[in-house]
Amino acid sequence: MASCSSLLLLLLLGCLGGVQSQVRVFDLRASKLPQGLMSTTDGYVKVFLGSATLGKTSVRNNDANPWWAEDFAYFYAQANDVLRLEVHDDDILFDDLIGVCQRQLQVGTHEHDCFLEKGGTLHYSYDLKQ
Repeated sequence: MASCSSLLLLLLLGCLGGVQSQVRVFDLRASKLPQGLMSTTDGYVKVFLGSATLGKTSVRNNDANPWWAEDFAYFYAQANDVLRLEVHDDDILFDDLIGVCQRQLQVGTHEHDCFLEKGGTLHYSYDLKQ
């Protein structure tokens, strides 16, 4: 009976694993970010999926064309979930929002360019596996 229970548990876990999908957001880079009052943008990106916060990149100081090495992964993603990336300028008193990119996820690997409200472009890739 123990082997039957073990087999049933493995089958159940296998079925649950099929429902979950993993998304990975990577290759975050920006070009032509706007210059602030005092210097070139100190940019970073916050990454969200629906109501979940996936994290934020490091700050790239005085760089109008930053590239971030961080990857972000989330294991409970589904097609049509909304991926949101916010580009910010790190400042002493408060951070300025440069722009927001939003997109519904689709299965597969995708690359996108997003034009930011205050200037510049965010380039990013994501991979949604089912």
